[in-house]
Amino acid sequence: QVQLVESGGGLVQPGGSRRLSCAASGSIFRVSVMGWYRQAPGKQRELVASINTGGNTNYADSVKGRFTISRDNAKSTVYLQMNSLKPEDTAVYYCNAYRTIWNYWGQGTQVTVSS
Repeated sequence: QVQLVESGGGLVQPGGSRRLSCAASGSIFRVSVMGWYRQAPGKQRELVASINTGGNTNYADSVKGRFTISRDNAKSTVYLQMNSLKPEDTAVYYCNAYRTIWNYWGQGTQVTVSS
């Protein structure tokens, strides 16, 4: 059974920073593309950032230069460092582990950017 457990969400002021973590159980982490998605109220879930097994990263235009995704294979954990947060970054953030033969999701963690 694969589990993805996110942590690090919460309330942060505009301009602030937050780091999300996603710990994966099972043996799939090293061979999975790991991603962070988010879903704001009334909107579709969207890709925020992804990192493949070789460490290559991909970002949504809206977060480029502000967010950084990284992975620690020894800890089976993927991180999302979020800087210069804006109110429009408010959403539930979901961790994802993907290959063509599987697609796993975490339960999500709420990030609220507000003064």
